[in-house]
Amino acid sequence: MTDRRYAFLFEKDVSGEAVSIDCETTGLDPWQDEIVAVAAIPIRDGRILTSGRYEALVRPTGPVGATSIKIHQLREIDLAKARPMAEILPELMAFIGPRPLVGYYLEFDVAMLNRYLLSAANIHVPNRLVEISRLYYERKYGDAPPGTEIDLRFSAIAQDLGVPERPVHDAFNDALMAAMMYVKLIDYIARGIRIPRTRNWDP
Repeated sequence: MTDRRYAFLFEKDVSGEAVSIDCETTGLDPWQDEIVAVAAIPIRDGRILTSGRYEALVRPTGPVGATSIKIHQLREIDLAKARPMAEILPELMAFIGPRPLVGYYLEFDVAMLNRYLLSAANIHVPNRLVEISRLYYERKYGDAPPGTEIDLRFSAIAQDLGVPERPVHDAFNDALMAAMMYVKLIDYIARGIRIPRTRNWDP
């Protein structure tokens, strides 16, 4: 580790909390693309603490392409007055601390953060990761017979869990929906509830 400011990430987590996180980016290559928005929302005892969230726009060092603008609606002019990731990263990681991270396709968000952390401190995100689609798969498809059609799309999971849909590809909305999914799935796990699958009966 080259920057001791991040040593707290390796401390034992005793908070009993988790943090739902989502990043909007200029593309899908963690080594080439950049974060343009990030949101992190604490979760404690089944409650989603939106009032205590961390949320920020990020000014990238390079251009924002038309394809990514169509997805997250963030233009270069929208990000012109935002701070660079070099300023936001220490705040964001201090907010997260050693708490577990929750998200959908979380591996990608963490890979994006790793790019900046490697540059700043020569470390990867050490936090425990809780992938929403994996929890959902276990609850719905964990005992499914071979050949079962599996749908792990974000919208499909939200609909199946009764999570109200919000406009997607917005860091706060996506983090909030992931948090709501997590709370429901953790409750199902605690109570031993499985998610029913539609049966296709022969005529």
